[in-house]
Amino acid sequence: MQTVPEPHTGWTFLTNHARVLAAIADNHDTRIRDIAAHCRLTERAVQKIIGDLERDGYLSHTRHGRTNTYQIDPTRVLRHPADAGLTVATLLSALVRDEADRVPAPADRTVGLASGPAQL
Repeated sequence: MQTVPEPHTGWTFLTNHARVLAAIADNHDTRIRDIAAHCRLTERAVQKIIGDLERDGYLSHTRHGRTNTYQIDPTRVLRHPADAGLTVATLLSALVRDEADRVPAPADRTVGLASGPAQL
């Protein structure tokens, strides 16, 4: 059983919502447990973020047995007025490319996330 991730102090460039969305873009069949470990969040926090993203139409899922497959709507426009006109696809294209080039942290190697970006 994995422990609760250590909390992060200070500010960051990306929101937890962006991190969760990028993790799902990397693997549409990923488990909440794996997203939480990858993003250094609790499973409950990831569940809440997924709920937010689904409620606002950025994300949906279909259930296949005991697993979920997530679908991202790449045409959705980002929420902040300063990002007017930018889409989810634009955001993820930058994040997924950078994630693919990044060396995973030791914790990332243990959760079994896909190594390459998934198609939107």
